[in-house]
Amino acid sequence: MQSSTVNNSPELTPSPTQFYTWQNYRCAYQLHQPINSPTEGIPLLLIHPIGVGLSRQFWQRFCHEWHQTGHHNPIYNPDLLGCGESDMPRQAYTPTIWAKQLQHFLQTVVQKPVIIVVQGGLLPVAIELVQLQSNLIAGIVLSGPTSWDVITKNATKWRQNLLWAIFDSPVGNAFFRYARTRKFLVSFSTERLFASSNSVDEEWLNTLMADASNMGGRYAVFSFLARLWQQDYSSAIASIKQPTLVVLGETASSISKEGKKETPDERLADYLACLSHGRGVKIIGRNVLPYESTAEFVAAIAPFIDEVS
Repeated sequence: MQSSTVNNSPELTPSPTQFYTWQNYRCAYQLHQPINSPTEGIPLLLIHPIGVGLSRQFWQRFCHEWHQTGHHNPIYNPDLLGCGESDMPRQAYTPTIWAKQLQHFLQTVVQKPVIIVVQGGLLPVAIELVQLQSNLIAGIVLSGPTSWDVITKNATKWRQNLLWAIFDSPVGNAFFRYARTRKFLVSFSTERLFASSNSVDEEWLNTLMADASNMGGRYAVFSFLARLWQQDYSSAIASIKQPTLVVLGETASSISKEGKKETPDERLADYLACLSHGRGVKIIGRNVLPYESTAEFVAAIAPFIDEVS
């Protein structure tokens, strides 16, 4: 997939990994911005999805396309604890933990209001971050958010605890070793994430396999699979005062069985009915729009970003 470009697009600055400390953990991030042209507009804070081999690298195509198409907003792209180049303690991760990490990041590194761009199932992290630090959140972009039936349902504690116990065992260790194989990653990406199997390219697979070579990343994945993030967020979503853009793929699907019968139009309508300052758009693609449909995703959110800025 080739990203579109425009004339006189800015040269991009190399983005070395930088680090900050939160609760004695070393956490990684990148700051993307054009060189030889001033940064303009409100910064973007990206929240990457959780999954085998997933980290802030998920956003690399988006960051490149954003600046290549003439947008000058600085982009903060952090690795959540347990992912990428951040420390990976053996613990159960919840949206509250990651939201508090990002709250500290906003307070100490960014130090100004941002627009959150959050991918998929990490929506609860964005919701809790807004509740923790509303004054530093100017707007929110939800990319392929979780099915409405899932995001508004409380998970049972005993089931969460049971699943975590199974994953945090030799059984989970063996599963992660299998899940990071090329065969599994191709199958899962084709069946659950991408609209076109042709988009499951070498860049995608090599990035996932490289990151998943670190077994420490399994605890974040297992926390997600055990649904430690799941509760009824309907009231919290309704309380969001910031302008919010919901972006869904035309062939968006649900990984969870609760949302299997939901159409993209129904999901979009449910979110917009709950959000007090929401708007929505559908674009080509399925569940990983910033990667599979990068140019279309940038074009879809740019007017919203400019308006909020």
